[in-house]
Amino acid sequence: MTTEERTRRWRLVLGGGDADGLGAQEGTEVPLTLEDRRMDAALAGLYDPPEGERRGGLGGSAPRVARWLADLREFFPTDVVRVMQADAIERLNLQQLLFEPEMLDGVEPDVHLVATLVSLRGVMPPSARDAARSVVRRVVDDLTRRLEEPTRAAVTGSLSRAQRTRRPKAAEIDWPGTIRANLGTYRPELGTLVPERLVGHGRRRRSLRDVVLCVDQSGSMAGSVVYAGVFGAVLASLPALSTRVVAFDTAVADLTEHLSDPVELLYGLQLGGGTDINRALAYCQGVIERPEQTVLFLLSDLFEGGNEREMLARARALRESGVLVVALLALSDDGAPSFDHGVARALASLDIPAFACTPAHFPGLLAAALRGDDPGAWAGEQGLVVRGGAAG
Repeated sequence: MTTEERTRRWRLVLGGGDADGLGAQEGTEVPLTLEDRRMDAALAGLYDPPEGERRGGLGGSAPRVARWLADLREFFPTDVVRVMQADAIERLNLQQLLFEPEMLDGVEPDVHLVATLVSLRGVMPPSARDAARSVVRRVVDDLTRRLEEPTRAAVTGSLSRAQRTRRPKAAEIDWPGTIRANLGTYRPELGTLVPERLVGHGRRRRSLRDVVLCVDQSGSMAGSVVYAGVFGAVLASLPALSTRVVAFDTAVADLTEHLSDPVELLYGLQLGGGTDINRALAYCQGVIERPEQTVLFLLSDLFEGGNEREMLARARALRESGVLVVALLALSDDGAPSFDHGVARALASLDIPAFACTPAHFPGLLAAALRGDDPGAWAGEQGLVVRGGAAG
């Protein structure tokens, strides 16, 4: 790289002016092309707004913001664009501009934008609602395409040997398993084997396991809630599982009836508000019918706003009844989450591991739980830090 090119890049990073130290003292400026100046303006609009415009920079009109977004998408890769969009919403208070269809058509959709749109839907004008729902649908469809197959494979593999029987009905016969079990009965003169033992899957008409996603919808969990909604919809499509999604803040909402459409499920959430884990676990206790066949994922940062002692007692009761309980501190790619370490340690003492999980890891975690493996041990093997447990 030439000295001139290196200086140009530092100029774009530092933003120009007296503070960059790249020639201003000598009365010269670093030469920039037209494209460089457009890139510099796009960066300055977000990270160096004029004094007094720190809140609501980039101007108040949606067309201007839409052009700014187009510049970002032209100059930077998608992952960088998403970071800058999130910075703009937070630093410059641009939530109001998300009400404009023109801006929504220009954004790079991601999980955090979906969470923002869902949380603002109650105050969004009618003119922007269709565009906002379209953005949410695009993200949900993309996540479903990426997560559905790994999840299906994990569930199928973990339950493939469940509830086998030697006297299956015709529709329940596992033919590959039956053939493998009867290879010794092959009759050369007949050119076939005569099965002496049938292998089947048992009562396939009923779900083999029950899964409950108990989701904290407080503002700090917004990104995780989006992933939970998508996973809930995928799991609900699998006949081997009976899936329930319960969302809570200081109240509890059972969203199971919306699992056929994850977008409707997300729009049934009330992102923000307080946290009452105790009330949510009480509801789950009331709807769990087969404790020993149930896996409950408590997705929460564990900052309890209700009765913490009673909440821990309910968690103990669930675990002692046979429910496999896992506390997920986050379901996202956002790095280490903030959570209540004291409650995490208390849950660990009840044989309830607490750890954060990425969306890519969740199918493996689900498979381990359905097999009856120790989720905490599995998380440790994957390099996920188990709070309060043996792995961390």
